Amino acid sequence: MPLSGPMTDCTMSAITLLRPSLDWLPAYEDALARGWSPNTDQDVSREQLRQLRRDPARFLHDLYNSPMIRLSDGREVPRLPAHDFWISDGEFCGRIGFRFQPGTEDLPKSAYGHIGYTIVPWKQRRGYATEALRRILPVARAEGFARVLITCDDDNEGSRKVILANGGVPAGRTPHDRRPGHSKLNFWVPTTEA
Repeated sequence: MPLSGPMTDCTMSAITLLRPSLDWLPAYEDALARGWSPNTDQDVSREQLRQLRRDPARFLHDLYNSPMIRLSDGREVPRLPAHDFWISDGEFCGRIGFRFQPGTEDLPKSAYGHIGYTIVPWKQRRGYATEALRRILPVARAEGFARVLITCDDDNEGSRKVILANGGVPAGRTPHDRRPGHSKLNFWVPTTEA
C-alpha cells in the first residue's frame, strides 16, 4: 500500500514508493528470478531468491531488520538506521533506501553514501530513479539532514544524471573497493527543493 502523510506522500502519476511488504514480495521475487540484483556492487539475486523461497516472511524481516549486514567482501557490520522503499508503477520497478547515523552526516567506511537505489533493467530510462530520489529527499530532511551524500560508479552515466537532476554537487571521488581502476563519484544533494 502506498505511503501517506506529509513526510511520506510518495505517490505521483508514474511511481509510488512502498514500504517492503509480503503483499509485494512475489513481485520482488519475480525481479530476482529475472536476474535483477538489489545490490549494485555485486549480484545477490540468486542468493536472495534461494532465501526468499525457503521462508518468505523471514527473508523479508531479515532483509530490512536484521542487526547486521553482510558486505560484498563477506564482512558483517552493524546495520545503520534506514528508511527503505520499493518503487512501483503498478509493477515492481526497483528499490531506494536512505541510511544514516542519527545526528551526523558522517557514515562508516562500509557505506559509500546515504542513499542507494536501483531500477530493474526493463523499467530503466523512464525517469523512475530521478523521481524516486526526489521523493526520498523529504524523508532525509525529516531526519534532520540538510544534505545527503550520494555516490555512483565513475562509468555510470545514468546514475550521475539522476543525481545531478536532483541538485547534486560534485564532491570528489572515492576508490571503488570492488572494481580496481574505477572510483565512486561523490555528490552532496540538498534535501530542500530548489
